[in-house]
Amino acid sequence: MLVDQMNNRHIAPMNPYLSSSTYIDADHPVVVQKAAELARGCASEEARVRACFEFVRDAIRHSWDYKLNPVTCKASEVLEHGTGYCYAKSHLLAALLRANGVPAGLCYQRLSVGTEGGPYCLHGLNAVYLKEYGWYRLDARGNKATINAQFSPPHERLAFVIRDGNERDLPEIWAEPLPLIVHTLTSCATVTEVAENLPDIELVDAGVPPGAITKS
Repeated sequence: MLVDQMNNRHIAPMNPYLSSSTYIDADHPVVVQKAAELARGCASEEARVRACFEFVRDAIRHSWDYKLNPVTCKASEVLEHGTGYCYAKSHLLAALLRANGVPAGLCYQRLSVGTEGGPYCLHGLNAVYLKEYGWYRLDARGNKATINAQFSPPHERLAFVIRDGNERDLPEIWAEPLPLIVHTLTSCATVTEVAENLPDIELVDAGVPPGAITKS
């Protein structure tokens, strides 16, 4: 479980995690409509989060698993085409949650592209702020035989676990996608090209970058 460290004096920094933006276009009509549809009949905040999470996990197909074009980036594009890489799916989940009034951000892991060792790449997932638990990570990448991600707060059940010293759970919760993620998704013409140019970062032990909060 990820416990939020902000107290009531720090409510203002939540605003970016509720806002609409270029790639997390929570105010787009199709996103607003789908968010309302998913929330219908939900009696609690957790029920709304679960409905949004399971929709993105199960109904939006992972681009590489299904070898589906086009390459999507904006939340509304992911919804329109029904497909996206993990990064794009996280944009859609954040947008649906924000449209339902639930603070949501983006998280990343650094993982091996293969079963172990290099090369490495970033993997995109989400964090949602739950009133009862604080920040909680969830991964709507899409399940398959080797992956079983679930929404079961306060316990995390993510798609991937860290397996070696060069993999990492990156601690930030971002309100907006990292620029290199956007660049990859908007500059590659096909899902194969994305797979050949998966984004990665150099690991550094430094302070919290501007534009993000951390979890503990």
